[in-house]
Amino acid sequence: MILAIDTATRWLGMALHDGTAVLAEMGWRCLNNHTIELTPNLQTMMQRANVSAADLAGIAVTVGPGSYTGLRVGMALAKGLALANQTPLLGISTLDVVAAAVGPFPGQLWVVAEAGRTRICTAPYEWENGRGWQTNETPVIESWESLLPTLEGRVTFAGEITAQAAKQIKAANRSFQIMPPATAVRRAGYLAELGWQKLRAGNADNAQTLAPIYLRDPAGN
Repeated sequence: MILAIDTATRWLGMALHDGTAVLAEMGWRCLNNHTIELTPNLQTMMQRANVSAADLAGIAVTVGPGSYTGLRVGMALAKGLALANQTPLLGISTLDVVAAAVGPFPGQLWVVAEAGRTRICTAPYEWENGRGWQTNETPVIESWESLLPTLEGRVTFAGEITAQAAKQIKAANRSFQIMPPATAVRRAGYLAELGWQKLRAGNADNAQTLAPIYLRDPAGN
């Protein structure tokens, strides 16, 4: 059983996955109340699924990029559970969770996450047969104004894209595409599946030293 916890941005998600099926999954937009909302909802989900911390074979958690507050809360809970129960901890990139839900198509996939003050954190992904969408690029903080003029050809965007950003994308190039919101949102079920892959490969992280990738906006969120 894998527990997945995602608090990297204002989207908060969690899931339970037994290696063959998603047993429970929750996701909602959390307006900077991660500390208040995370633990009670996690307890409720695990009780409904009749799962205890002792049943967990691993804990997958988004390590960023993301906001300071969100990552700190999720990472603290994941590390606490992992250390208390000697459960493997599996750190997963925030952007990889979005990419995992997207099927193949020609061209590049640019995955984005909120970075505050209308900025985004983004990285380009390329489709690799047998591996899905992969990136060799380090995520960067950009504004849409600076990013869009540098792109050309078949480009598809997925992730946290506001209505205003969608207008900018369409105005920049008619060939640019945007994934539907239901596909672009980070689902904790995919985070759990990425965690399973990492666990089976024997690539668990050190719960004491695993560090988040912070992107702190001017408001400190």
